Amino acid sequence: MGLDELRVLVEEFFSNLNVWVQGINDVIWGWPMLSILLGTHIFLTIKLRFPQRYIFKAIRLSVKNDKDSIGDVSPFAALVTSLAGTIGTGNIVGVATALVIGGPGALLWCLLTGVLGIATKYAESLIALRYKVRRKDGTIAGGPMYVLSRAMNLKSLAVIFCIFTLIMGFSAGNFIQGNAISETLKEAYGVDIYVTATLLTIAVCSVIFFGLKGIARVCEGLVPFMTIAYMLGCIVLLFINADYLWPSVVLISKSAFNPVAIGGGVVGGLMIALQYGVSRGLLSNESGMGSAAIIISAAKSRNPVRLALISSTSTFWDTVVVCTATGIVAVSSMLAIGFDWNSYSSGLVMQHAFNQIPAVGSHALAIIIFTFAFSTILGWTYCGEKAIEYMYKKNSDKAVRNFRILWVIATFIGAIMPLHLVWNIGSTAAAFMIIPNIIPLFVLSNLLVKDTRHYLWENRLDEILKEDVPEV
Repeated sequence: MGLDELRVLVEEFFSNLNVWVQGINDVIWGWPMLSILLGTHIFLTIKLRFPQRYIFKAIRLSVKNDKDSIGDVSPFAALVTSLAGTIGTGNIVGVATALVIGGPGALLWCLLTGVLGIATKYAESLIALRYKVRRKDGTIAGGPMYVLSRAMNLKSLAVIFCIFTLIMGFSAGNFIQGNAISETLKEAYGVDIYVTATLLTIAVCSVIFFGLKGIARVCEGLVPFMTIAYMLGCIVLLFINADYLWPSVVLISKSAFNPVAIGGGVVGGLMIALQYGVSRGLLSNESGMGSAAIIISAAKSRNPVRLALISSTSTFWDTVVVCTATGIVAVSSMLAIGFDWNSYSSGLVMQHAFNQIPAVGSHALAIIIFTFAFSTILGWTYCGEKAIEYMYKKNSDKAVRNFRILWVIATFIGAIMPLHLVWNIGSTAAAFMIIPNIIPLFVLSNLLVKDTRHYLWENRLDEILKEDVPEV
């Protein structure tokens, strides 16, 4: 069997698998899951008296360092590592996918999910910080699995959460990112996807064996750079497409509720726009999934509310700022260029938009997507390792080494997988992470209110909590 025949067989397998996974998602991401996710966001927003109003205070706190507090890394390092896991190709390819399939109106639902999700990101981070532990090697660990086991004695559900964290990590945190890099480099420079897969695998392998501190150091350098560079590119495109900005806003608003004709076909409508907007918003900012709570638990801070506020800013930056910029640029570019979205894969929508920037546009986007995707792979590496550590307490060191080997292999596989398949796998895993994560948020909501009242509403954010972190 030749290489070409093998590739055909692999593509047929992926195609059949995608049909099966898409069928599961059509059931999961119906009204029940959408209601659960948005209902959680709304419940916590009201219960915690709109924590979104403190977002700019939280941003200021994120750049301050609490040196004398318990933790492995600074709040800023934890935040950028968390952002590395969220600000990824989901902000570019994921938003474009939502717009192509769900219509421009999907952006409105994605934005709403982000704004309301700030409350959920705050709540899940706060409750995780309350139940974090110290491992025997001295490192700090936390997240929904420890909340489920320590606060609610639901150890089986904690293991289930860890399993779906791993699935989510391998799919959205790894496969999707490698796929975006390989498709972008192939379109921009004609690089074979197998060459990209090999080089990306080597790059990931060279970083992840240094643990959280090594990952955090890389993310501290990459995340601010890549976010600023991408936003500058979006601002340039908004000026280029200035005449189409208001028509874009009108189109987005109308198609959020009604089907509209774009690119030669009728797309959108309430259900499909809501489904893809909310699911892509979740996959982008991860509010409600608990992944950010795993990372932020290792950070130093004077008290848990202060750190939870810092954690909530990741949803603001990810969805309210970056995803919104992507969506408006994509829609305005579509109107300006007049290209048919149905004739392009969603992974190339922003490529065509950035081509409007003379000489450097396509090259800049290729570099940005690479850094977005690479940092996301690194950020999810830590989440996966913490899930493994919880599941294999006694043999966690060996299990983590094996996980890293599988993670490196998965990086190669993801780079050659079809785009829609990896997004569908990620959507399925995300849905199954939501349920065990949000249960404690409802059950322990009074504790959330108590801590929030003491530190935030009564203005004690500078108070130092002298906590005794239990060892496990």
